[in-house]
Amino acid sequence: MAHPSQLGFQDAASPVMEELLHFHDHALMIVFLISTFVLYIIVAMVTTKLTNKFILDSQEIEIIWTLLPAIILILIALPSLRILYLMDEINDPHLTIKAMGHQWYWSYEYTDYEDLGFDSYMIPTQDLAPGQFRLLETDHRMVVPVESPIRVLVSAEDVLHSWAVPSLGVKMDAVPGRLNQTAFIASRPGVFYGQCSEICGANHSFMPIVVEAVPLEHFENWSSLMLEDA
Repeated sequence: MAHPSQLGFQDAASPVMEELLHFHDHALMIVFLISTFVLYIIVAMVTTKLTNKFILDSQEIEIIWTLLPAIILILIALPSLRILYLMDEINDPHLTIKAMGHQWYWSYEYTDYEDLGFDSYMIPTQDLAPGQFRLLETDHRMVVPVESPIRVLVSAEDVLHSWAVPSLGVKMDAVPGRLNQTAFIASRPGVFYGQCSEICGANHSFMPIVVEAVPLEHFENWSSLMLEDA
């Protein structure tokens, strides 16, 4: 999860987020190179007293500064489109979970099970156990198995919400009357935190998302206990 004074992204916990981090570094290096080159040109133009009459009217230079930006844009666009299609790809999900946004909590329904669903409320600050995070912990976590494709159907019951977990590279708007879907694969066990990312009213800051990725055997034990309690 994020920590104070952090400058970069959170550590990736899914293949898609790893791709997004690599693309970010790729694009950032291009931006740095362009910025350095432009700064050098500006400094050179300001400090030198010499002029070159061939630079003032040169078709070759005009061709270069037309083609070079086009090539750079292609180098950025192609990886971007590849990741865009990867994020939309949902092949044979092992588990489907419906996440419903409410003012101001989330409810989860495991549609592959007959009666497995629960509401997820933020734990108030005064009720936090030692080691728990303020404004991020919930009374019920969304538990998923690791290394399994998970499909999340996202909708809302009242106003616009957004289901977002940065470590997993997931962010999907929850729109009343509409069912959006996204998918992720948790590549390692852990607890991953997110929050509603669409301003949804007075308590928008108090509807966190907690995804707990566990081995398949532990997930089966958890689901059995939840079904027994239901």
